[in-house]
This record gives sequence, structure tokens and C-alpha cells, in this order.
Amino acid sequence: MEKRALISVTDKKDLKNFAKTLVDLGFEIISTGGTLKFLLDSGINATPIDNVTGFKEMIGGRVKTLHPNIHGGILYIRDDKEHVNEINSEGIKPIDIVICNLYPFKEVVAKNPSLEDAIENIDIGGVTLLRAAAKNFKYVTVIVDPSDYASITKELLERGNTSYETRKKLCVKAFSHTADYDSAIDSYFSEVLTDNKKIRFSFDSGKTLRYGENWHQNASFFKKDTVEPSASNMKQLHGKVLSYNNYFDIEAALNVAKELSSYNAAVIVKHLNPCGIATGKSLFDALKNAWDGDRVSAYGSIIALTKKVDLKTASFLKGRFVEVIIAPSFDDDALEFLKNKSKDLRILETGKLFTSEDKVYKFLIGGVIEQDRPKGLYEKWECVTEKKFPDDKKELGLFTIIATKYTKSNSIVLGMEYEKGYFKVLGSGVGQPNRVDSLKKLAIPKIYENLENMWDEEKPNVPKEVFFKERISECVLVSDAFFPFDDTIRVAAEHNIKYIIQSGGSIRDKEVIDTSNKFGISMVFTGMRYFNH
Repeated sequence: MEKRALISVTDKKDLKNFAKTLVDLGFEIISTGGTLKFLLDSGINATPIDNVTGFKEMIGGRVKTLHPNIHGGILYIRDDKEHVNEINSEGIKPIDIVICNLYPFKEVVAKNPSLEDAIENIDIGGVTLLRAAAKNFKYVTVIVDPSDYASITKELLERGNTSYETRKKLCVKAFSHTADYDSAIDSYFSEVLTDNKKIRFSFDSGKTLRYGENWHQNASFFKKDTVEPSASNMKQLHGKVLSYNNYFDIEAALNVAKELSSYNAAVIVKHLNPCGIATGKSLFDALKNAWDGDRVSAYGSIIALTKKVDLKTASFLKGRFVEVIIAPSFDDDALEFLKNKSKDLRILETGKLFTSEDKVYKFLIGGVIEQDRPKGLYEKWECVTEKKFPDDKKELGLFTIIATKYTKSNSIVLGMEYEKGYFKVLGSGVGQPNRVDSLKKLAIPKIYENLENMWDEEKPNVPKEVFFKERISECVLVSDAFFPFDDTIRVAAEHNIKYIIQSGGSIRDKEVIDTSNKFGISMVFTGMRYFNH
């Protein structure tokens, strides 16, 4: 029996070779408009669609494939005698393969076109072809994605037809494509024609997790396409399957690592909060200093590193329990060491770290919030106190802002320059109802605990109190938002903190500035808040 393929595509990538293969395999190719011209110009014999339908393409190409000679050939059930007799009596020939992708509606409306241009990029015949072929997947191969040409070519050459399993997968792909297409049209026209802003989500590859946030909760993880390195597309090289809590901690660690990707940097996260962040001359130095930020909380943590992991860096984790280690790549010996360290350690490879997504979403019961991704570190850099903020403290200040940006509000973070040009978090207080507690009850005790460790290891030739006072005086304190009162400033002054960065914007800014001047504190207003809920 004669085999026929209908080709009508917007995306002509790799089409020439695939169409030539079909011709070599004995397929008659039917085609339309621009696709027909492309095939003929490429030296590939193709039959114009109007030779099959008996009608010329009509009304500016709006009607060309909508005809019984086309859809009858696609939709009839090959095992149904009545269908076969009806098709034969009407002189309709089978169409075995449909290759179609649609007008670029999403790309067009992203450029804010006129309504008329948007309307003309709504595909009618293409969607109908895809739905018809996908509906009859038991017999018809539907191809919407050029990346499938190679595997389909292989099957056609080996067996003369695609397998039923392949046609099932291609069917789903086609319906997914039309669903996404209709969703884009729905969202656009809902907003443009009825002023009803609408958003739709599509996630797939759902997999069941061992349990949810707690043992008694069921959970699944679904993916969406993104090029940005994330928990959805990184490669797991080793270890147990990821848990619900792993996914959230991975995202929290990666967000910081992406901001620090130009440095050798290490980020250690526990229950969504960074408990250690550092840059270093080497990746090993960064990891060691990040670990020293909170040695207790680092137990069972998630670690994100910004550069390729070498053996020395990997060896630092000997005898230290962590749940997950994430990095752009791993040296072979470093990977082997980590694999041998624990059969359960999850090792994840991201490729180069970067950001590309512009929006972030928070799901609530019955709703979702869309907002701009929090980009940037400051809108202004204004020293508002009598004591000026030194230029050589600015890089430390920016590092500490990054650390603050990804801790849970209310938060206070103190960063220190432990070596010229390299920084670490000395202590932080996060997730508190007020910033005084964040500083006084959490950050300050952690700072002194870490300074005690540094004192013991460095064995400096100065009294401990002097060592503590000198080190703290060189730190930068960052608040995730403005100070509503001067009480946090007074606590900072008690502990010899001399440099503070905050957003500004409180009705008591003058009071806060006056208190800072009283204690010789230098304060910068950034005009940017870093809430993280």
C-alpha cells in the first residue's frame, strides 16, 4: 500500500534530511505553503495540498488542510471495515505520518504586537492536524518536535514503521504541545479582551517521593522546562533518591551559589537557611570557612559549591556527615572519593551556574503569587552617618548582603574578611519576629562561639577580649530591612560593631542615624529590602 506523509511546519530545523529519508523509503509527501516551497527548493519531490483536497489554499492561507480528504485519511480506523469501505468509496488515501508544528504564537505576543497580528498567529489547521493524528496514534505517527526525527528515522529504516510504544509517546507530546499552545492563547486573550489576567502552569515527569515534609505526608515532585541549573534538571551522580526537604534545601543553597558564582564559594544550608557561606582563594578554603560558620548546624546539611570539585576539597568532608553536595562538576578522583565516603550521599552536578528565570512563584491554598525574581543588591549606596563607610569594606558589604538576602526574615548577618579579599559569615540570626532578638539572642552568641574557635586555632599573641573586639570591629552587619527603632543599633554598639548596612525608610531613620553617630558607627542605606519569607 502507498505510504503518505503530510508535512506542514513553522520550524524547519533538520527537515530536509528527514523528508529525504521519507522519500527514499517510498513515502509520498503532501505539503502546504511555505513548507512546500522549502521542500521543492531543497530538491525534494512533494505534492501540493490542493492536489489532494481539490481546493486552492483559501482566504490568505487560513484554510488549506481542513478537508475530508486530509482528515479522513488521518482519522479512519484501519481495522474497521466500515471505515475502510467509506474511505475507499470516497477515493480518500491514508496519511500515515503527520509532521506539524504551529505558528509561533507565544513568541509573537511576547513582542507586544497589535491584536490583528496576534490573531493571525493563531494556528487552526495545524492544531487540528496534530489532534487528529494524535487521536489515531494506534495507526498514525505524529511528529511535532524536530529533535524526534533521528530516532524515528532509525525505527523506519530498521522496521519500516514506528513502534506502537513510540506512537504512544509521540501522541502525548502532540497533545502537550497543543495544550500549551491553547493555554498561551487563553492567557493572552483573557487579559487583552476581558482584562482578566490569567496564568497556567504545566509540570510533568512527576515522581513519587518517599514521603513529604513529614513521614505521614505523601508527596510528588513535578518538573518544568528550564535552562537554569535547578533541582529539576541537575544530574544525580550518586546516592539515595532526593527527599521533599532536600529539594527545598537544594534550591536555597543554589540561589546563594548562583549569586557567588564568580568566586570560589561554598554555601551550606540547613532547613532553608544558610548556616555557612564563604569565598576563598581556593574552593577548599571556601568550604573550610563556610563549615566554620556553624559546625553544629553543618551536620546533615546541603552543600553547594561554585566551581569544579577537586580531591582536596572533597577530602575535607571525610568524617563529616552531609546529605547532599552540589557542584558544576567533579574531578574523577574527587567523585570517586565522595562515592566511597557514603553509599547514601547524594552527589549532584549542575553544569555552569547562572540565572535566567525572571519570575518566582509562591503557592497558597486556592491561589498563587507571581513576583519578579529578587535581583540586585542595592538601589543606592548612601552613607548617612558622620563616620564614613570605607571603600575597602564595600565588597565585604556586598557579600554580606547576598548572605542576608537568602536568610529567612527577620534576619541579621555579620560578614567578615578573614583574609584579604575573601569573606565568610561570622554569625547570623534568622527567622525572628524582631531584629533585636535576631542580633542579641542568635547572631551575637554565634559570633562569639566562632571567634572562640578562631582564638583556639590561631593562638594569637593578644588577650582574648582584645582579639574578639578587634575582629568584630572589622565586620559588617547587614539587616534584611530597616530598623523601626534604635534598639538594635545599641546592641550592636555594645559589641563593638562599627559598620552597618540597611535599607533605610523607617519613620525613625533620624533616631537610628543619631544613635549610630553617638556610638561612632558607620551606616549605609541601600534603598533595597531583602525580605525572604
